[in-house]
Amino acid sequence: MASLYIHSLIKLAFLCSFWPIITPLSLNYPAVFNFGDSNSDTGGLVAGKAFPLTRLNGQTYFHEFSGRFCDGRLIIDFLMEAMELPYMNPYLESVGSPSFQTGCNFATGGATIQPANAASTNPFSFNLQLSQFFRFKNRVLTLLSKDKELEKYLPAEDYFKKALYTFDIGQNDLDGALYSSASEKQVLDLVSKLMSDLNYGMKVPSGSYIGSTTDELTITAISCFFFSIPRDYMMQSEKNRSNLDEQGCIASHNRAATVFNQKLRDICLQFLAQSPEANITYVDIYSIKLKLISNYSLYGFQQPSMACCGYGGPPLNFDSRIPCGVTKDLNGTTATANPCNNTAEYINWDGNHYTEAANRFVADQILTGNYSDSPHLGALPFVN
Repeated sequence: MASLYIHSLIKLAFLCSFWPIITPLSLNYPAVFNFGDSNSDTGGLVAGKAFPLTRLNGQTYFHEFSGRFCDGRLIIDFLMEAMELPYMNPYLESVGSPSFQTGCNFATGGATIQPANAASTNPFSFNLQLSQFFRFKNRVLTLLSKDKELEKYLPAEDYFKKALYTFDIGQNDLDGALYSSASEKQVLDLVSKLMSDLNYGMKVPSGSYIGSTTDELTITAISCFFFSIPRDYMMQSEKNRSNLDEQGCIASHNRAATVFNQKLRDICLQFLAQSPEANITYVDIYSIKLKLISNYSLYGFQQPSMACCGYGGPPLNFDSRIPCGVTKDLNGTTATANPCNNTAEYINWDGNHYTEAANRFVADQILTGNYSDSPHLGALPFVN
């Protein structure tokens, strides 16, 4: 479970003041194609599986149900704003004739790098998302060859070469392994397998990149962040609490996440070495969020470990049996997971996902270029 943080309105106003400065210099792409899990799902799981998210998801910014696992905007939403592009529509959404002119989002909540099986809660794993992209691309090119007027709703042919391709996935693979009976060594072995699947998945079977073989392709790999608080925190003995780090999170989980991110960075650097004409960026979100957790008070946060929308009260306000906005009977007692009064003061939304305030902070840090291995982003102005 991710940690939670509080963001002051003063700090938010300060960060917002930098957006006009960094937006024109940061990212300039005609379209974005995103692959991932709930951290960047803009409604895919709800559309594709009728996942029962409550009306509270989206309340802060959209003021209505948004299909996002958040009270407002996600990191990907802020990045789209920085590019002055509309928010991404999910590939699986068919109601309302969504426009895909500036890209398409294949991310779905609960998605894994490993192929889904009969026991998986989400069938839309990374390999299927890639298959969806290939079908999408082929279908778009076929339709455009018949009617150029469809460019009002579909990406132009050259957009596939000039687009930004983003990957933010892997957290659910680690989550499933770490909360199973797997040993730490088995989890680390799994990381190597995940990297193999991810490495292959970023290329088509012929060996070329998923967009094209031209030098205009840009790939951004977002590092997995799995900063966990134990689910049975309140019931742990002092001996078990010795497994926690100084932030109150499970040390072994973060060791696995660190290895995952190191290997992901290695993949990106290998891509760049093999194809120096391509623009491949590794974004270290792990370090951004670790910085936020470790120094939360410096950024206006007041509570580093309690969910905004949850049940159970301090210190975590989280009960996995009661999702945000849901009312259930627990042993004869009616219990409801209600949201906090001011979501802008919290980093964790529902015990697993970040609030809009926290996502804004992460997006701002990404746009500084300070957490990216890329000549493209490295020269951007600093935002403190």
